[in-house]
Amino acid sequence: MPDALHLPLPLLTGFAGITVLLVVGSLAALVLPRLQPGRWDDLAPRMTSWWVMAGLLMVALWAGWQATTLLFAFVSFVALREFVTLAPTRREDRLVVLVVYASVLISYWSIWIDNYAYFLVIVPIYMFVATAVIMTLMGRTDGFLATIGTLQWGVIVCVFNLGHVAFLMRTPIEEVPMAGPAGLVFFLIVMTQLNDVAQYVWGKSLGRHPISPQVSPNKTWEGAIGGWATTALAFVLLAPVFTPLAFWPSVLVGAILPVLGFFGDITMSAIKRDLGVKDTSRLLPGHGGLLDRVDSLTFTAPWYFHMLAIFGLERF
Repeated sequence: MPDALHLPLPLLTGFAGITVLLVVGSLAALVLPRLQPGRWDDLAPRMTSWWVMAGLLMVALWAGWQATTLLFAFVSFVALREFVTLAPTRREDRLVVLVVYASVLISYWSIWIDNYAYFLVIVPIYMFVATAVIMTLMGRTDGFLATIGTLQWGVIVCVFNLGHVAFLMRTPIEEVPMAGPAGLVFFLIVMTQLNDVAQYVWGKSLGRHPISPQVSPNKTWEGAIGGWATTALAFVLLAPVFTPLAFWPSVLVGAILPVLGFFGDITMSAIKRDLGVKDTSRLLPGHGGLLDRVDSLTFTAPWYFHMLAIFGLERF
C-alpha cells in the first residue's frame, strides 16, 4: 500500500482541491435552497453522492492500478447491468446476456495482465462475434438485429469505453513523472465531471434557451457554452501539470473533450427517452443511476486516451 506522502504533489494537491470544492458545495447546498426555494433542492442529495464517489476514486487512485482496475470493473458491471435492465431484451436472450456480462471479466482481465492488443480486440470484435454466433445457434432470428445491436452498444459504451480509464493506470511512471499514471486518470475524471457541473451551474444560473427540448429540456445553450469554456480553459491551464501534452495538443484535447462529454450526456438522455425512463436507476441520490453519472465519461475517455497515445505517450 503506497504512502500518501509519496504520492505526486500534483495528485495530492488535486485531492485537497476536490475536498475543498466538496466542502464548498455542501455549504452551498445548505444556503442556496433557502435563498431560492425550489431552484436548488436537488443540490443536497447530489453533494452526498459526490462525497461517496470522490472518496472511492481517491482511495482507489491512492492504492494503485490494481484497486483502480477493480473499481472500474465494478463501475462497468453496474453501468452495464443498468443498461441491460432497461434495454428491451427477452427472457429467451438470457444466455446472450450472460455472455455480455462476461465481457466485463474478459476486458478487465486484459487490463490486469497489461495486454493492450487483447483489450483492443476482445470487446469490439470477438464479443460481437460471440453474441451473434450464440443467437444464431439458438435459432433466435426474431429480433436478431435489434438484440445484437442493443447489447453490443451497451458493451462498447459501458465496458470498452470505460476500460480506457483503467488502462491509463498501466502507463509507465517514467512517461508521466510529474503526476504519475494516477494523475492522468484523476485529470480525465475531474475535467469530465467539471464539465457536467459547470453546465449544471451555468444552466441553472443563466439558462434560457434549450438546445434540444425533445431530448433533454434542461440542457441550454448557456449551460453548454459556459461548461465548455470553463472546462477547456481549466484543461489547458492544468494539462502541463497532469499530462505530457504540449500546448497545442492540450488545446485540441481540451476544446473537444467537453463537447464529447456533452454528447455523451445527451445521447444517454435520448436513449432514456426512447425507453421511457428518467434515470437508469436510483443508485445515486440526486444523480439517478451510475450510468447517468458516467455517461459523459464513456465518450471522453477514449478521446483522451487516444490523444495521449498520439501526442504524449509511447506506451500505447
